[in-house]
Amino acid sequence: MVTESQLSSWTGPSSATEQEKQESTENMIRGAINAHDAFDGFSFTVYTKGSYANNTNVRSDSDVDIVVECQEVEYWEEYDKSQGGHPTGSPYTGIWTPEKLRQEVGAALDGKFPGIIEPGSVAFRINSTTSRVDADVVPAFSYKMYFSGGSSRAGTKVFKTDGSSIVNYSKLQLENGRAKNVRTNHAFKKTVRILKRLENVMVDAGLTEEIPSYLMECLIYVCPDDYFLRPTWRSVLQGCLADIFNYTMKAEPVDQADRWFEVNGAKFLFHSSQKWTRAEVHAFASAAWDYMEFE
Repeated sequence: MVTESQLSSWTGPSSATEQEKQESTENMIRGAINAHDAFDGFSFTVYTKGSYANNTNVRSDSDVDIVVECQEVEYWEEYDKSQGGHPTGSPYTGIWTPEKLRQEVGAALDGKFPGIIEPGSVAFRINSTTSRVDADVVPAFSYKMYFSGGSSRAGTKVFKTDGSSIVNYSKLQLENGRAKNVRTNHAFKKTVRILKRLENVMVDAGLTEEIPSYLMECLIYVCPDDYFLRPTWRSVLQGCLADIFNYTMKAEPVDQADRWFEVNGAKFLFHSSQKWTRAEVHAFASAAWDYMEFE
């Protein structure tokens, strides 16, 4: 049985040494982007996202995800085209195309890390050494979804090498995660780390398939706030796993109000384009329940 003492030891972030490596990696990448001449005079912002930014990472997923956002261009969409509310203005005609952005980000990184950059379909991968952790650097553009009445939701638009694109809401993930952490007396992020470390142990033992780090954060995020105020970590985790198990044993609800969302609050957690399925999550929750010896 995984004891209360063991779960308590799993609540902390990655070690001080690992955090130093993460910060060093972030600083090196920021320096490479800031020193690249092609970006001079243009509006760019560089920031972290994912587990590192949200402080929910553990040693086994201690890589750093960094966004290089080109603010020279804003891509936008309307949620309800019949209502209007979109901005007016001329189409962008400058130099910053998806191909140009990707080319220059790659050149900036290659100047700092010559010969070791691995271009992927979305991000540039920088592998770890004794002094830094793995890192993924994502070229992105500013993006907004406009709603009727003039409100909007800000995110980023990322273009893949095949020409397709995805929209991310990394800053909303960060804001919502922080807010839930405050509401739960800082137990939300500790519970995320517990689940991630539990998954690591179970994967090593061959008891489950790997579950994406971000997915585990989302699964804990959707659990009711009062679960995190229970007196023991075993009782907190038991409530969360029960909810995850029960929700994923059924078909996706028809009513949108009953569906689960990602931490960003902008995307459904389960849909046909996701990298994971309800069945995979259900199998994990069942295996984790048994491993914890819950009744």
